[in-house]
Amino acid sequence: MFGRRRHAGAGAASPRPGRALRAWAVAAAALVLTLAVGADSPVSGSALASVAVTKDLAYAPAEPPGTQGHLLDLYVPRSARPVPLVVFSSGSGWLADSGRQGADKVAAQLNPYGYAVAGVAIRSSSRARFPAQLYDIKGAVRWLRGNAARYHLDPDRIAIMGDSSGGWTAAMAAVTGDVPALEGDVGTSGPSSAVQAAVPFYPPTDFLRMDAHMPDGCAAFDAEFGLTGCHADPGSPESRLLGCPIERCPAYLVAAANPLTHIGRRPTPPFLILHGERDTVVPYDQSRLLYDKLAAAGDDARLITFPKAGHATLLGMLSDPDTREGAYEETSVNGHGTSACPLTPTWRTVVSFLDERLRPTGR
Repeated sequence: MFGRRRHAGAGAASPRPGRALRAWAVAAAALVLTLAVGADSPVSGSALASVAVTKDLAYAPAEPPGTQGHLLDLYVPRSARPVPLVVFSSGSGWLADSGRQGADKVAAQLNPYGYAVAGVAIRSSSRARFPAQLYDIKGAVRWLRGNAARYHLDPDRIAIMGDSSGGWTAAMAAVTGDVPALEGDVGTSGPSSAVQAAVPFYPPTDFLRMDAHMPDGCAAFDAEFGLTGCHADPGSPESRLLGCPIERCPAYLVAAANPLTHIGRRPTPPFLILHGERDTVVPYDQSRLLYDKLAAAGDDARLITFPKAGHATLLGMLSDPDTREGAYEETSVNGHGTSACPLTPTWRTVVSFLDERLRPTGR
């Protein structure tokens, strides 16, 4: 679907790309099915009718022409005042420019609470190698902030959310906001790329530590993606993103793509992290590493753990009794952590986090 064009200096092999894409398509379909069922937000026909929807907005010129990696869809609830914004990008293992997929369902949950949602596509790894994907999401944030008045958005209240590779995108954007070396030149320049809160669902973080924590020795993952070497395989999503097998990539490149590398160097916005312990695609330990690093740096973070949840369960985590059975939360504020507490997460959990972190100035 996306071809096998190799960029200069990109050494990653790309065996069985079709199978990998099909595997991610199955995961994406499962997410969309989950998004379509169960909700606790006050959605009604009148509420849906009061949302302004604008699709196919280009936050930067398409690269290459005719592709969708630089498009976004915007869902804005009608309000007398400018509304806060949640930037959402769904996961595909960086194998597709389908980041807008599912944003309409996320918006259906958040719009009634007064939050706009922007579903943002970023370029796939077959279109461009890292750090292009980080440059893309930052370009989208800058464009949205620069066009806030036009679309009735509050430029001072922007959060970012995503699942799987989209969760990585959210985490990376949050910990590198306004870092000059990682801004890129995609789209609008001038406005800040910083966000005020982050909500990553089961994000990959430290690529080199994924395989050690994969359930069943990575058998399910390898079978699903047609690989033999787990995440270290030359054809893994992470290797394709970086353009080289992750264990043979330059150390600086792997480190730059790791959100943990950037924590502690500058103020980091609050995080709400959600991950299932039965995840056979992105091991649960990846979110544990992220939470522990944020806590050690004195940054505010919450980690919600789902003992029975697997991968591609974004909205099931907030609505399905079986998925969230036994869920518990840990919190760290200014370096002081709490013990794990039982929790039944809902959309209200996310909204409360956003309400607290995106309070209007002077409130």
